[in-house]
Amino acid sequence: MIRTVRTWLSFVKFSHTIFALPFALAAMVVAARDTRGWPGWRLFFLILGAMVCARTCAMAFNRIVDRRFDALNPRTANRHLPAGAISMVSAVGLWVLSGAGLVVISWFINPLCFWLSPVALLVICFYSLTKRFTDFTHVFLGIALALAPVGAWLAVRGTAVSGLEGLQMGLLALAVVFWLVGFDIIYALQDYEFDRKAKLGSLVVRWGPRNALAAAFLSHLLMLMALALFGLSCRFRLPYWVGLGLIAACLMLEHFIARRRKLDWINVAFFRMNALVSTLFVVVTVAEVVFPFFRPRRG
Repeated sequence: MIRTVRTWLSFVKFSHTIFALPFALAAMVVAARDTRGWPGWRLFFLILGAMVCARTCAMAFNRIVDRRFDALNPRTANRHLPAGAISMVSAVGLWVLSGAGLVVISWFINPLCFWLSPVALLVICFYSLTKRFTDFTHVFLGIALALAPVGAWLAVRGTAVSGLEGLQMGLLALAVVFWLVGFDIIYALQDYEFDRKAKLGSLVVRWGPRNALAAAFLSHLLMLMALALFGLSCRFRLPYWVGLGLIAACLMLEHFIARRRKLDWINVAFFRMNALVSTLFVVVTVAEVVFPFFRPRRG
């Protein structure tokens, strides 16, 4: 049973949940600042369940529609569907159940989230098709990931989002888009030769590795700008700015690794650095909102 659970967790890359989940939790905390960042256990677990279902649905769909390309790519040929470790019927079943799970959970959150849940499913699954007709597939993935903090914010506030909150939510979502675009370009370096031959779209194929890395660097600079504006709009104090400095250092190290090391170092830059970025962000955001000494000033 343990082996089966591990297989399914590996199939949907459950460990990569650490990318989107911290931003969703940070959004939840800021949206619930009037109760010192805590919306209650019930809503917390509903948000967590919605996140897991949404990401599982997106990853299952990605593995299903990309199975033929995965089988041809030496780097991905051992993935579960090409290797036969998981059947197609089981993968489709997981996709359907996790998608339905998101809709059902959204029903228990609030009416707004329920009515928006099919739109969210469309967006997060649509990304997997974009490499077939555009080189800007990274942007679509960024938008899909940015739904995590937006969804968590709306789960807490519903339709009661103020103009300032809308700005803060938008800045946070924009930061996630730029963050994702930057590190997904770096990740795509591994498949440059295969994608070029298979005529699959990416900015690495469109512009070449060197120019694509420059675009990734610019994207991460824009991410830092968006996070800085987010911190200013929230009136955050010293801990947030220290954390933002550490996030900037992680991103610089990620680009150093991507430019100076061999391709087998890409996973280090992709997973460890970005997991640290998202973890740092949620830690300093929680510190700002939850602890009275660090609580943001009210205008």
